[in-house]
Amino acid sequence: MTQEANLSSRQTLARTIAESIAVKEQLFDACNVAFEQFVEAVVSAFRKGNKMLLCGNGGSACDAQHVAGELVGRFLKERHPLPAIALSAPDAILTCVGNDYSFADVFARQVHALAQPGDIVVGISTSGNSPNVIRAMEAARHCQAVCVGFTGADGGKLHEITDICLCVPSKVTARIQEAHITLWHAVCEEIENRLFGS
Repeated sequence: MTQEANLSSRQTLARTIAESIAVKEQLFDACNVAFEQFVEAVVSAFRKGNKMLLCGNGGSACDAQHVAGELVGRFLKERHPLPAIALSAPDAILTCVGNDYSFADVFARQVHALAQPGDIVVGISTSGNSPNVIRAMEAARHCQAVCVGFTGADGGKLHEITDICLCVPSKVTARIQEAHITLWHAVCEEIENRLFGS
């Protein structure tokens, strides 16, 4: 690799880190109220025997699966598993519903099948406007579940139709996704502390 290529690579890395830090420095002020509301809602739901359903597309689908793994498995401490389901995980259901109905229904159909009153349904969408996530929230409201959004900037339509919305102060997808994982790790830690002792 040439010296010029090395310099370019380092500049890209330095810029990416600086942009990520800048967003995260604004994250507390942007999300601390919604964060507390969300943690309270989740802890209350789990104590009552309810579950969490999570959905998103692409990187947000991976985040949904990541979070479900942290809750069903463990985050920082040995404890009883917590009921969380990533709706992006079951390939057969996604392809069946996508083929027989439409891709816009792949999450809503599962929410209608699985959600009970008092469950938490989380839609993750960096734009806040993913049609299948919006439909999942509409289905969740019909099922009397608590509707939660993880999004960016102004939250898009997701902000308008959720009970709680954590909006990362950025319009850049990569920076929003990085901040989402930071928020989720803090959520998982606080849930474990409140349910199983700090």
